[in-house]
Amino acid sequence: MSPRTLFIAVVALATAAAGGSARAQSVCLPLPRLLSIVPAGGQAGTTVDVVITGEGLEEVERLVFSTPGISASPRVDAEGKPVPGGYRIAIAADVPEGVHEATAMAALGISSARVFSVGRLPEQTVPAPASSPAAAVTIPVGSITNAHVRPQAIDHHAFSARAGSRLVVECAARWIDSRLTPVVIVADATGRDLVADRRGEPLEFVVPADGDYLIKVHDLSFQGGPAFFYRLVLDTVAAGAPLPRHPGTHPVNACSWPPPLLAGAAPALEQEPNDPVHPQAITLPCDLGGSFQAAADVEAFEFDATAGEEWWIEVASERLGRPTDPAVVVQRRVDDAGAVRWEDVAEPADIPSPVKPSSNAYAYDGPPYDAGSADVLGRVAIAATGRHRILLRDLFGGTRAEPQNVWRLIVRRAAPDFTLVAWGLHMELRNGDRAALSKPLALRRGGSVALEVVAVRRDGFSGPIELVIDGLPEGVSATGVTIPAGSNRGLVVLTARDDAPRGLAHARFIGRATIGDATVERPGRVASMAWPVRDAWQEIPLPRLLADLPVSVGGGETFPIAVTASAPVTAVADTTVEIPLAVNRRGEFSGTTARLKVCGGPFDKAGDVEVPLAGGTATLPLDLKKLGVPPGEHTICLVGGGVTAYRPPSPVAKGPPAAPPAAQDIAEIIVSEPIRIHVTTAPVTQ
Repeated sequence: MSPRTLFIAVVALATAAAGGSARAQSVCLPLPRLLSIVPAGGQAGTTVDVVITGEGLEEVERLVFSTPGISASPRVDAEGKPVPGGYRIAIAADVPEGVHEATAMAALGISSARVFSVGRLPEQTVPAPASSPAAAVTIPVGSITNAHVRPQAIDHHAFSARAGSRLVVECAARWIDSRLTPVVIVADATGRDLVADRRGEPLEFVVPADGDYLIKVHDLSFQGGPAFFYRLVLDTVAAGAPLPRHPGTHPVNACSWPPPLLAGAAPALEQEPNDPVHPQAITLPCDLGGSFQAAADVEAFEFDATAGEEWWIEVASERLGRPTDPAVVVQRRVDDAGAVRWEDVAEPADIPSPVKPSSNAYAYDGPPYDAGSADVLGRVAIAATGRHRILLRDLFGGTRAEPQNVWRLIVRRAAPDFTLVAWGLHMELRNGDRAALSKPLALRRGGSVALEVVAVRRDGFSGPIELVIDGLPEGVSATGVTIPAGSNRGLVVLTARDDAPRGLAHARFIGRATIGDATVERPGRVASMAWPVRDAWQEIPLPRLLADLPVSVGGGETFPIAVTASAPVTAVADTTVEIPLAVNRRGEFSGTTARLKVCGGPFDKAGDVEVPLAGGTATLPLDLKKLGVPPGEHTICLVGGGVTAYRPPSPVAKGPPAAPPAAQDIAEIIVSEPIRIHVTTAPVTQ
């Protein structure tokens, strides 16, 4: 079932409702979103004073970090008054270098995540970098500078260095959740450009002479503001050593790397020259590491293979964070009347997305997430015994020599397995909306939310996958709608009871399947938008993987509608069953009915059911014979949408009663509580 089919009811309902509404309409009920932490990191073993900003962050109780050893306490000024958004972050000395995540527990629950980096170098914060060379403040070599660019401006930082020093200059931005697309220039003391980078890569600078130099930083399109923050790394690097990179988050397509049980580093490396003229001899299976060092680099590896063998080839490069497009060709040596030629045997393909993603970066004809990759994964069947070779190249590397564009090549026997990635279900609207929003799992009481889950299957695995989320707050349950055999898509529905107490927990998301004779569990990853994008005509969404899965239930609001099965369901195979539904309305809605789609295995083809938005009852008919539902336990849920009039809670009165806040029309996904159906075999007639 395609995402387009899933949401056709949402499209029709939300479009019709929006057309008849006089109030402005947005998408998704308010959720807490942590948008910035300034500065965006600190040195291990120190304390850092920060200020946070965001939306929906009323009554923040605390900051919560994904890593033990990082904690935060509210800051107060000299008069003992709280500093708005101010916190003091303590970083233990043993916190590992890298990116960690902070979330804020607010009145509505847990917020979206924001990166907080921890490094080994001393750090400084420059609130307002100089806009001219003459006013530039000197920063030390061997440090990290935290700052943000301003619109239509160029930041200038000065430093002194000795002739012959090899320096790395890196402006970390995109992969630490910044909106900045950095342009970095190293210039002499007068401002004359010497070397530059416009791709967000580390910049090598070999100092030509003792003296003073400048680093200039600006956004590629000269945008700016607090959201355009950066961490400027200036450090020495030993001659011949690879340029280090500032740690960052991972794109969604990295969810399928590494394969389960793979060693952390390749046990063997390429041996140059390894080109078609001077191939490197290997034996299978193999696990090699290397890089596309030269322009138009073609790596060649020769091996002997026997007819009837089957091998799986996997290459990682894009999933390692490199701007590459690996391509592999497997060839067989043919001796033809004394002449040697190489005959193509196979060309393993890119890794396709398990479900059709959006074709234009926003949720219109598919989710704005893509778990596919330009990396390679495919099967090679050996038809004839003899000498073979693998040719590996970067399709983007015809004119560039970049040793930092690393790759890893694995050739293995079939090892059927899978990986999972999930994200908050998005709406698809045709009324001009182009929203791609971060969706923290901040549940309202009595509400259900859904995570869309996709499986990247490898090496021929096609079995069913059970989806599990456990370790949830009190009063919250999660039910997985199993990914059926041969399918790549499922749902997990999280539901908060009407009386669920306020709480927060870091949950565990896994997939469970039988592979061969063993039951295996694989950890799932969760993706979200780095920034909420409300109009993708103006900005391209940036989805990424999250470090963990915080789930909260708030105590201040109740979800505006609940759809449940009013009784347990037992049915006989090959019959028609009618499931009674109860609709509990708690808020205002536009329109009279909502069309909800049935989701879950063979029930995906069941069509829609109308439920009354005014509350009451409805009936869901299911023809089990037509749908081909086998006996056993099944779980389904209903998904659709509606437009509700949302009124934010009134602030605590400190004077005469104020007028209640105006209502705002909000298009919101309606997810039923999971419905369990027990299908039995028909009774035997005597």
